[in-house]
Amino acid sequence: MQIAILALPRAQLLDVVGPADVFAEAARQLGNPRAYRIQIIGTSPGLLKGSSGLRLAVDSTVATQRGKLDTLLIAGSPQIHDFDVDPVLRAWLARQAGSVRRLAAVCSGAFVLGAAGLLDGKRVTTHWNEAERLARQYPQARVEPDSIYVKDGKTYTSAGVTACMDLALALVEEDHGRELALRVARELVMFLKRPGGQSQFSAHLAAQSSTERSAVSLLQAHILAHLRDDLSVPALARRAGMSERNFARVFRAEAGSTPAEFVEMARIDAARRLLEEQDLPLKRLADAVGYANADGLRRAFLRRVGVGPSDYRRRFT
Repeated sequence: MQIAILALPRAQLLDVVGPADVFAEAARQLGNPRAYRIQIIGTSPGLLKGSSGLRLAVDSTVATQRGKLDTLLIAGSPQIHDFDVDPVLRAWLARQAGSVRRLAAVCSGAFVLGAAGLLDGKRVTTHWNEAERLARQYPQARVEPDSIYVKDGKTYTSAGVTACMDLALALVEEDHGRELALRVARELVMFLKRPGGQSQFSAHLAAQSSTERSAVSLLQAHILAHLRDDLSVPALARRAGMSERNFARVFRAEAGSTPAEFVEMARIDAARRLLEEQDLPLKRLADAVGYANADGLRRAFLRRVGVGPSDYRRRFT
């Protein structure tokens, strides 16, 4: 089975080698090196310089690649928005989309599919920090920001970076069944099905994203540690020593969300962890993460996660 991974300049190399190692391990477990034949395709010949500065040799380019591919994956890049999807690449992707059995994008690679017009009408996901931009840039796509990976027809998209391996493992399971996928997961020390979605990481990672200890980042840390406190805009603005209007403006500029959105995200992240780990009644759970009652928690949970807390808990019991 021919697997190709399109690696653009400054690609995140884990997006390339992560899936490759999953497929290679599956072939090893099957005792058949030809079960998955992997090639790296670049936009130019020679060595590809990844986002980390490491270099990777490509097997062919979009201009020289020959033969029918079974599965095409597109690796993401931290510099994906600086890359121009030119007419040659666009045409090549359109041809591949019409002939491959599976077309997949890893992390921000979804933007390449979008630029080629291949996301319209599709359910898709990407890195949690890029989901809003993807939805804004390609409004015909239906972005699911919490999913680890999404399948819509023969189009697959995955969340950020290490989720590329979750996606590759799901493709192995499609091809050869759960038993082989489980053997591969055990060998690579990874989940067969990762518990929870992306948003379990988002609030805490957002709070850590600033390298400077600004007033906003300190306030984010305070929010995460005091979910049961009064975290309204007036209370947070007083703590920051700013007017409410200036506080809301500064917070959004630095954090990329409104204060209320960040507070809700933090509370729902905490609620998810408690649902996964403990068997608290919903009223006590709501109180533990700062909601006045179970209805408030339920509405926020539905808004953020897409299912109610009781349904979510059933996944883990």
